[in-house]
Amino acid sequence: MELVHSGKVRDVYADGDDLILVASDRVSVYDVVLPTKIPDKGKILTQLSLWWFDQLADVVPNHVISATDVPEEWAGRAVRCQRLEMLPVEWIARGYLAGLGLKEYERDGAVSGIELPVGLVEGSKLPEPIFTPTTKATEGHDEFMTYDDVVNEIGADTAERLRKVTLEVYQRGADLAAERGVIIADTKLEFGRAPDGELVLADEILTSDSSRFWPADQWKPGGPQYAMDKQFVRDWSSTITDWDRTPPGPEIPQDIVEATRARYVEVYERITGQTWKG
Repeated sequence: MELVHSGKVRDVYADGDDLILVASDRVSVYDVVLPTKIPDKGKILTQLSLWWFDQLADVVPNHVISATDVPEEWAGRAVRCQRLEMLPVEWIARGYLAGLGLKEYERDGAVSGIELPVGLVEGSKLPEPIFTPTTKATEGHDEFMTYDDVVNEIGADTAERLRKVTLEVYQRGADLAAERGVIIADTKLEFGRAPDGELVLADEILTSDSSRFWPADQWKPGGPQYAMDKQFVRDWSSTITDWDRTPPGPEIPQDIVEATRARYVEVYERITGQTWKG
């Protein structure tokens, strides 16, 4: 098979008319891939995505062809999927204020042009989930877009359809996770267009790399939340005073590696109700 793309976490191979999406154990922060891997991370992301794809199949078609018809050495971490023409937008839904959305709010009182109530703090629940798209930068960092920017980029019909789908995927996922004691603060989705024009959900869905997961019983607005997601590694990396957030990144200490893996496993088990067997 031909390697057609190697991303920060996933590698994509061409296999005839299909693609094989392989999730590695790499971890990136601030768009820099760190030299230390998190054991089982790629498998956890893949298996959690597959679980969510099944739960939300009635909301939007997804790119999965098979989770088993893949090379044996990638079993558990690879998916055979459809070739799509990917759309140049990161589709983000937020139900809580955190991360770059918090910074945007503190600066402008709004996120992606959506005005929010005054007095919100880090971790605040928003009055209702909001759609806050960003660009998909091939170099540098993604930048916030307004809804009008998305319309100009891909057209009004597609923009409105996928705005609704993004919010529905988030709300359905957040409601289900809440029943299991997990807050999904925000999430990022990717969509592509199939050869017949159908809009298809791709990449990953509601994982610890693409979402913020917080234990509901520890949620307390006004500061950082307990992260069962990649934010834990970001928070650790922010303590490295002699790293300027450019490659090469720092090695991750073993205790941080183990704690990160444990949090990924914890959220997988809470949400799916299944024991992680590796």
